[in-house]
Amino acid sequence: MAMYKKILIAVDFHGDNEEIIDKGQELARSNGADLYLLHVNESLMIAYASDGMSWSDQVVSLEAEIRKETEKKIAELGKRLELKNENCLIREGKPSSEIHQVCKDEGIDLVVMGTHGQSGFQLLLGSTANSVLHGSPCDVLAVRVGD
Repeated sequence: MAMYKKILIAVDFHGDNEEIIDKGQELARSNGADLYLLHVNESLMIAYASDGMSWSDQVVSLEAEIRKETEKKIAELGKRLELKNENCLIREGKPSSEIHQVCKDEGIDLVVMGTHGQSGFQLLLGSTANSVLHGSPCDVLAVRVGD
């Protein structure tokens, strides 16, 4: 009997995604699990713009371009991994919250994501991997990358 049936790989399109993808694929193969990809775009509007600001239209335009580029990248990655289009997901918002929601919505039972092994001030502020771990409705595998 397979331990995991649905595995989500959270990607950020940095250079170290291959380690995370390889680990997720390996686990999906060994468990006969369905594989999902997720990328979360953090909102620029919340952080950098508000109504009435002279540059808020530029931020909206930039977010649209980021979304378009994300759609292209996730489609290419999904095709390379031979995934169904509906298993290649994009969300907007806070990464940890969106990962939690996708896990609930899709019935994910394992999240595979990267961590950079932060220390010092970065550790005090927390990391996305830490936030996902502490609110996840399923198992989380944090793959150390970038060492």
